[in-house]
Amino acid sequence: MYVVPDQSGRTVVVTGANSGTGREAAERLAAAGAHVVLAVRNAEKGEKALAEIVAAHPDASAEVRLLDLASLASVRAFAEALARDLPHLDTLINNAGVMAPPTRFETEDGFELQLGTNYLGPFALTNLLLPLLLAAPEGRVTTMSSGMANVGRIRFDDLQWTRRRYSPTRSYAQSKLADLLLSRQLARVSMQRGWTLRSNAAHPGFTQTNLQTAGASLGRDSVHRSPIGNLPFVPSQQPEQGAEPMLFAAADPRAVEDGYYGPSGRFGLVGPTGPARLNRRMRDDDTAARLWAVTEDLTGTSLPA
Repeated sequence: MYVVPDQSGRTVVVTGANSGTGREAAERLAAAGAHVVLAVRNAEKGEKALAEIVAAHPDASAEVRLLDLASLASVRAFAEALARDLPHLDTLINNAGVMAPPTRFETEDGFELQLGTNYLGPFALTNLLLPLLLAAPEGRVTTMSSGMANVGRIRFDDLQWTRRRYSPTRSYAQSKLADLLLSRQLARVSMQRGWTLRSNAAHPGFTQTNLQTAGASLGRDSVHRSPIGNLPFVPSQQPEQGAEPMLFAAADPRAVEDGYYGPSGRFGLVGPTGPARLNRRMRDDDTAARLWAVTEDLTGTSLPA
């Protein structure tokens, strides 16, 4: 099992920290000495996760704060409260997301749910927290992508799936490719401006979490599994292993600017952490820059001057 380096003195925000890989990452970062902000949509679930972490690690320093990435108002409120309470933020882990709801849902801002929750919300959160991250000696932003990004395409003519027939899997793939492009564009900006900020990305391979059922069950009376996560003959792993690429990217001194990490075992779905392959669309700097500009307009957020 990957051992998280000492995080004493560092403050880390983990979105979606009440379950799955986010919950695992929050516990292991707290155990390594970080003060962890569990950024969650459901307060009760967040407090339950916090109680479990403190029970397992009595010296852990952690707190719960509410954040709904499907609401830009919630994102702004979270960032503003954090700015009031912290002198700086060392690490932001953009982990929370939704996968493959059966039909097209919208966020409260009118965005397609997967694009809004998986990409637009984290984009806005990152921009709004950049002043705090840049105030840290060595700020770091780790954004979670997915193996599905390999088949994703950025459809600028229909980002919100209003013109084409909605596809849960292709919409998810687009949102996770967008996450990777966010990470890479932020890394380029950071290097161009001489910031000490380090932006990188990770993916969990095929990890068994409630991500496979939560989105697929939206609007239904019973629990359903996403077709993405319903592959019985494909190797899979548990959150303890699936969180490790994220932990390496967010906490390890060897994780580089603009790096992308994932499992290095069979089909890139399981196994110890290693560099993940970038296909042509993932390396398209022009698309990344164009998407950033479009997203600034959609979210009303931008880089610090």
